[in-house]
Amino acid sequence: MYERLLREASHLGIDTYEKPLPHRLKGLYSKNIILINKNMESSYEKTCILAEELGHYYTSSGDILDQDTIEKRRQEKIARTWAYEKLVPLSKIVEAHKEAIRNRYELAQYLETTEEFLDNAIKRYKDRYGTTVTYGEYTICFEPLGVIEWFDNSY
Repeated sequence: MYERLLREASHLGIDTYEKPLPHRLKGLYSKNIILINKNMESSYEKTCILAEELGHYYTSSGDILDQDTIEKRRQEKIARTWAYEKLVPLSKIVEAHKEAIRNRYELAQYLETTEEFLDNAIKRYKDRYGTTVTYGEYTICFEPLGVIEWFDNSY
């Protein structure tokens, strides 16, 4: 997934670099350049950060590094939501159910994200939809996390 996001960035004219950054800074987007902290522990973490920085490309404007206003915090939330929907779409949760993925650890591995990112995505979906959402012939439950498949009884 990381390589796919790098290709997407490149296609958009965004240069992406892995560089050592201050410890608290995992990624940064500015003027068609994305910096990813090269010292992160896992490629999955880099994937999550790259998705969020692409989210800033698609959804943010101006310098929002300092989260000192409501508008800047709102833009940060929108960029993160974009990343959640990119890496943890409802369709992939259903797909994972079909593949017999049964816990959060396996789901994070399947989606190539960190468990923390997955948990935050689930929280965001819960904020948006409540505890369940219908997706096609499925109901996705966010608490506890699971998928219910509905069958057509008209036969």
